[in-house]
Amino acid sequence: MSGATMDTCGKVIKCKAAVAWEANAPLCIEEIEVAPPKAHEIRIKISACGICRTDDFAFKGKINDLKFPLIGGHEATGIVESVGEGVTNIKPGDAVIPLFLPQCGECRCCLEPKSNVCYKSDVGKYTGMMMDNTSRFTCKGQMIHHFINTSTFTEYTVVDESCAVKIDEKAPLDKACLLGCGFSTGYGSAVNVAKVEPGSTCAVFGLGGVGLSTVIGCKVAGASKIIGVDINSDKFAKAKEMGATDCINPNDYTKPIHEVLAAMTEDGVNYAFECIGTTETMESALKSSHFGCGVTVLVGVAPSTAKLCIDPMLLLIGRTLKGALFGGWKSKDDIPKLICDMMANKFNLDGLVSHKLPFCEISKGFELLNKGECIRTVLEY
Repeated sequence: MSGATMDTCGKVIKCKAAVAWEANAPLCIEEIEVAPPKAHEIRIKISACGICRTDDFAFKGKINDLKFPLIGGHEATGIVESVGEGVTNIKPGDAVIPLFLPQCGECRCCLEPKSNVCYKSDVGKYTGMMMDNTSRFTCKGQMIHHFINTSTFTEYTVVDESCAVKIDEKAPLDKACLLGCGFSTGYGSAVNVAKVEPGSTCAVFGLGGVGLSTVIGCKVAGASKIIGVDINSDKFAKAKEMGATDCINPNDYTKPIHEVLAAMTEDGVNYAFECIGTTETMESALKSSHFGCGVTVLVGVAPSTAKLCIDPMLLLIGRTLKGALFGGWKSKDDIPKLICDMMANKFNLDGLVSHKLPFCEISKGFELLNKGECIRTVLEY
């Protein structure tokens, strides 16, 4: 696609989208209207989109303050159809990744080298609106909410210019979409947040798409022992293919899993990663790190109602507990670099995509996710 056409530029586009009319209701493929981009906005024709556990949490009502009806999705690639007034760094025809974590380049967080969040992010606020507090989606005469600045379960979406980054036009869009969330989150948690060192020991709790991406990061960083932890032993073969040296199932042991890991690693791993999003495994991951120098990174997103209660002595004695969205990457600055690394074969994403489905079969993709039968399902539009 070469960009905007005379048929669509400046006009409302009718297209198909997966609308969640309410929490815990089946997704409905509907015809929606997508308004043209306003000033400093971009309208994107989606090419491919991964199905992430966070989307599932959203649709099941596990994210407080999320407003329905809404169009979910946040891990995608697409081609710019048109741009609004004032957009100068992206043009029609560009290949882009929509960003659930914006980078405006002007707020305190964006100007802080140690931070990768942005004041324009809707994560935690969940207004479900564009920056001017209006929506670009309507269906059957009703306004539809946006989802964390992206809404990519639709053939066309509109995002703020701070919420899209141009990528190499030669990048395979069906794989590059994983850099919009899952892969970047897991990989960055190892190489960017924890800063795993050569020869170190690591434990990765949860061997889904994000966990396997964390395994890849640990391997690229040179870890000598990478232990995958999951209650589904069927995931172990793929984890070892991605770089895990050992895999253990907590259900196979009578003692707590952190004690098992301590016995395997001289009293605890150097780095532990929680890639599931439950407080129980967060505590297990923390306890599995070495008491005097271990680092634990919270990667998984827990339901909004979850509360983490831990013994302060676990930290006071010498452990470090960290958290970071999106692997600590500054989205606009770092995604193009990650795309270059992918194309230079610094890491291989082929093993992370277990299923590809046409967009109209999105509900099947969520079934695969909930049955634990996929790593990452990519929808093709």
